[in-house]
Amino acid sequence: MLADEIQRPWLKNYDPVVSPTLNYKSIPLYDFLDNTAQKYPRRTAIVFNNWKINYQNLKKLTDYIAGNLKQLGIKPGDRVAIMLPNLPQTILTYWGVLKAGGIVVMTNPLYMEKEIIHHFNDSKAKFLITLDLLWPKISSLLPKLPLQKIFITKISDCLKFPLNLLYNLKRLKEGNAPSIPFEQQKILPWKSLLKKNQNRPKLPINPKHDLAALQYTGGTTGISKGVMLTHYNLGANVQQCIAMLYELKEKKQVLLGILPYFHIYGLTVCVNFPTAIGATLVPMPRFSPRDVLKTIEKTKPTIFPSAPSIFMALLQQKDISKFDLSSIKYCISGSAPIPVEIIERFKELTGAEIIEGYGLTEASPITHLNPLRGKKKYGSIGVPFPDTDACVVDMEVGTIPLPPGKLGELVIKGPQVMKGYWNRPDETASTLRNNWLYTGDIAYMDEEGYFFIVDRKKDLIISGGYNIYPREIDEVLYEHPKVKEAVTVGIPSETRGEIVKAFIVPKDGETLTKAEIIAFCKQKLANYKVPKQVEFRKELPKTMVGKVLRRALREEEIKKQQQKKTKRS
Repeated sequence: MLADEIQRPWLKNYDPVVSPTLNYKSIPLYDFLDNTAQKYPRRTAIVFNNWKINYQNLKKLTDYIAGNLKQLGIKPGDRVAIMLPNLPQTILTYWGVLKAGGIVVMTNPLYMEKEIIHHFNDSKAKFLITLDLLWPKISSLLPKLPLQKIFITKISDCLKFPLNLLYNLKRLKEGNAPSIPFEQQKILPWKSLLKKNQNRPKLPINPKHDLAALQYTGGTTGISKGVMLTHYNLGANVQQCIAMLYELKEKKQVLLGILPYFHIYGLTVCVNFPTAIGATLVPMPRFSPRDVLKTIEKTKPTIFPSAPSIFMALLQQKDISKFDLSSIKYCISGSAPIPVEIIERFKELTGAEIIEGYGLTEASPITHLNPLRGKKKYGSIGVPFPDTDACVVDMEVGTIPLPPGKLGELVIKGPQVMKGYWNRPDETASTLRNNWLYTGDIAYMDEEGYFFIVDRKKDLIISGGYNIYPREIDEVLYEHPKVKEAVTVGIPSETRGEIVKAFIVPKDGETLTKAEIIAFCKQKLANYKVPKQVEFRKELPKTMVGKVLRRALREEEIKKQQQKKTKRS
């Protein structure tokens, strides 16, 4: 329906070597690892502190994991939860589960009780692979979970002597080494999956039909849903990345893995894609600006995928100029818009330009990227990937394509788009219409086919009959010299429907007043867009990839209002 009507002006802005359509390999996702192991057997696949492994051995160990999982009862289509930070064990387990025919359920280690119970019961996860430090949280929930077997690793499982010994001694001294009640029936050490096992199952995978991952959405706007991603969805997205980032496959690359692997952005960009091009993966289990700078200096990464909040945190380190960051050649940023000054400052330090893109869990996740060498537009998410159609449609009916410059809902179609939501046919039907994915993002396309995200449809503020896009106000607030972070939300108002409230984190050592903020906004915004309320905070709530939880702040305000009403009555 829409496909016949849309124009594709972006094709003229592809780098000359990028084809608008690709010849996709329809293969099981794990074939990307096996093919790389055949092509570059001795190339280093993973480096973690004093431990490393080459691609030949990575393939061998993941084959063993698959064979052992099969022997322990995993059947094709069974769900296996991986609840780990970024560790070599996470990568090994991920590929091993896929090779066993399992469906990977990547799980945030920071989930609280309610989220864990929903996640595991909704997916009906049969096995869990997790970290010993998380055992106290998991063990108390076992009667409420469908798990049949649990495999537990510790960080030192992928450290060599003497670091493994020192790590374990340090934990014992600090009293931070939980006792695990291992028993052969249900609770087993992760290392038992590495036992030599030549019985890797030979599976008749149908890449376009069979699921590789159940990737849960954040649940910030309601209950978390399992996004069904097939081997073909994820594999197509890898091949699209290789096409758009064509230079990266020409030389050996080292990729720093700060983005969490349990998030779809981290999984595709920091595991699937680098494995397919034979890069060396450097996993980082937690984000600390100092540790990141030291690790960059030590491991010399060439590719640095990240998020705006991470780039900002690094640039706030007063002695950043003392660290050698010159190895970085390619920076990819997603999850939120990045201020121009951050792009420019980071380029001064590294020589590398940050390339902005866009994606969402339902699209494996990447759909748009600024060209690698061609025209980049600040604030733009770039152009659609090869074989990806994108269109801005009216927000009421969602079927009328809008001309360049007009705001509407961004809809997407391509081989990377999900099969649907797990056990949620109604939600699938409302999000996937005639194979178009309705993103819920308000956007516009310019005359050259570059797309710009204005806001989330659900974040739109309607005040006194006016439509207000909070991101526009956020960008103005970021221009204030004393503002470190800012976000605006609409909160209910009896007289205006909603009013604008700004939450602000001042820069270190700076003091700000509400009057200063409002006066600054009045110079740059129409009066109805100026925040009516301002609150200063030490930090803002964020997702693991640094996206500010606007909805969480709004819900806080609604609760406060309800409590006031209750007190009055």
